[in-house]
Amino acid sequence: MKLKSTLLLAALSAAALLATPAAAQIGKRFPSERKVVKDPVTGTMLTFLTSTPSGDSKIYQTHNQWTSDGHWLIFRSGRVPGEAMAVNEKTGEMVQVTEGGYTGMLNIGRKSMKLYFMRNPAGTTRENPATSVQIIEVDLAKVFADSKAGKMQAPSVYQRVCGTTPPEMGAGGDMALDANEDVVYFRVGKAEAAKHLAANTKIESNFGPRNMGAGPAGLASMNLKTGEFKHVVSVPFQIGHVQTNPWVPGEIVFCWETGGKSPQRTWTVLADGSGLRPLYPEASYEWVTHEAVITRDEVAFALMGHRKINFNKDGATASNQASDPRNPGQEAGWGESGTREKPTGLGIVNLRTREVTIAGQTPSGSGLWHVSGSADGRFAVGDDFSRSLYLIDRQTHEMLMLTTGHKETAADHPHPTFSPDGTRIQIQSAMLSADNKSMNICIVPVPESWLKRTYKEKGK
Repeated sequence: MKLKSTLLLAALSAAALLATPAAAQIGKRFPSERKVVKDPVTGTMLTFLTSTPSGDSKIYQTHNQWTSDGHWLIFRSGRVPGEAMAVNEKTGEMVQVTEGGYTGMLNIGRKSMKLYFMRNPAGTTRENPATSVQIIEVDLAKVFADSKAGKMQAPSVYQRVCGTTPPEMGAGGDMALDANEDVVYFRVGKAEAAKHLAANTKIESNFGPRNMGAGPAGLASMNLKTGEFKHVVSVPFQIGHVQTNPWVPGEIVFCWETGGKSPQRTWTVLADGSGLRPLYPEASYEWVTHEAVITRDEVAFALMGHRKINFNKDGATASNQASDPRNPGQEAGWGESGTREKPTGLGIVNLRTREVTIAGQTPSGSGLWHVSGSADGRFAVGDDFSRSLYLIDRQTHEMLMLTTGHKETAADHPHPTFSPDGTRIQIQSAMLSADNKSMNICIVPVPESWLKRTYKEKGK
């Protein structure tokens, strides 16, 4: 289900392998491109923080997007190949916040003005890939202050190497920052993962037509202050979408990544390796995807209803349409799943009680696809195959289309993420792109009338 996402991230990560141009300096400022555009269908006023075809894309919706002071959003961009950018939400000014490249996921502190990511060591090329990765910390407050003053110093003043992974660990890919912001968690390679599996463990093979999902895989952690590494857990399948609970230290959520339908998509585990379990135990006919921690106790996910029901002498079977690179998941090879023969929609599972609710679902079309929710528990949001964005009031289950027309030909999907205060949603959009592909960073407001709503207590 994340074909375009995977290809885009791979391209950006590959760019980070290349030598950074000499002019690509941390703290470099770029002029504002901020534009406010009225959605021609819904009337919602959209704030585009970037508006030129420069290869912009937001951080994945499993991770924080805003700096802890609430002023800046960090994003990936082709403006400076292989480097991360920040844009001021009010002024639109942009600042380069890394120098030397990055690979994988960008992690922004919610408590501190810090940025964490992996970096391939100097000299890494496509022909000479890295066997170890550095874990880097950036002092964003110092970068922004010195950039504004026009007095930037050496990159080492702003960037610190927290540690370097051992070559045998095979570290890379997804990385997530613990709620206490003193530890990061990341994937390790098959050889390292196998060392920590019981001898009789059945290793899973690839699942589905994408030929992904085979194990084993594992997670490890590194203490950002001491550099100490610890193994967290090993599993017999491919791991993807590693994320943490931003409010509960040591709580990790990840998935069995197949590029589409998984036998059991969502998983959770604690930092000491205990508590490993399926987060939402799914049935074979359910297509679960794009899980994201949204509150202290809840994870949102999509129960997809994107495939047609075909009727024949054997009963109802899943669609066997040809693959659509814009809207994947139609191939017969995924099995009988993802149809509306069973309940579908934006699901929310409670990490403590394990109870599941359906917040809402579109009446037709693909159904909700990439999902998020406000930290106060009031709202949920999801996009669909048409790249339309739907807001859901979790108390009343009312749904409202906020914006549409973001072009199915875009380089990636909207991937909505709520702001920490729950008043607005960040997406990536090709609405302004002449080539119908290049994306920009866009902010969608929650309607003021929805924010002012009050609710009576149940039973009164």
